[in-house]
Amino acid sequence: MDDVLVVCDRPGEGIARLTLNRPDKKNALSIALRDEVSDQLDQLGDDEAVKVVIVTGAGDTFSAGFDLKEFTAEDPAVQAALWPSSDRFHHTVLRFPLPTVAAVNGPALAGGFDLAILCDVRLAAGSAVFAHPEHTFGDVVYAPLHDLVGGAVARDLCFTGRSIDAAEALRTGLVSRVVPDADLEAAALEVATQIALAPREALVRTKAKVVTRVAIAADTATLDL
Repeated sequence: MDDVLVVCDRPGEGIARLTLNRPDKKNALSIALRDEVSDQLDQLGDDEAVKVVIVTGAGDTFSAGFDLKEFTAEDPAVQAALWPSSDRFHHTVLRFPLPTVAAVNGPALAGGFDLAILCDVRLAAGSAVFAHPEHTFGDVVYAPLHDLVGGAVARDLCFTGRSIDAAEALRTGLVSRVVPDADLEAAALEVATQIALAPREALVRTKAKVVTRVAIAADTATLDL
């Protein structure tokens, strides 16, 4: 299997970086990629040297969402893995015991949009776009977006599927900062470095408060989010 996820565990003191690495597929979140993200986060959460994780995408896209070809695959094993993999992925990102920073380097669509909002802090490149195009054929993950931007904005985006650019994402509070594409990596490292100044134990306690406040039960299925 190709390296669908690139892990850099020391771009800075206490910082790890996960890079979705399917640029030819717009970093579509296949079962393999979702499981690799979940596995790596489980390991990083137990690593006492790690305080914060940056999540980004290879190439010019953060993630175009789930790999839709898998939904029509005839292989029973693929069908059996689809939703358990999804459920684990969403909850692993949401409940990761340390802060996460999404460096959104381009379009974040559907499940890619969900991945960004499940992170704790979002920085956007000027080329970033956010949308739920899947609203025309399937369920949209609503609850985490509502928690970030409120009901009015969340309902607008989830019911219409319209795209918003980085500037509108900043105005709505979806992202905390917009920078030129070439500066995104440095900006994410700057924010992660600032986070990593805190003691790991304090970060774990604060993240636990975040997860409690979100109030999404650990057994909530993806389609119920």
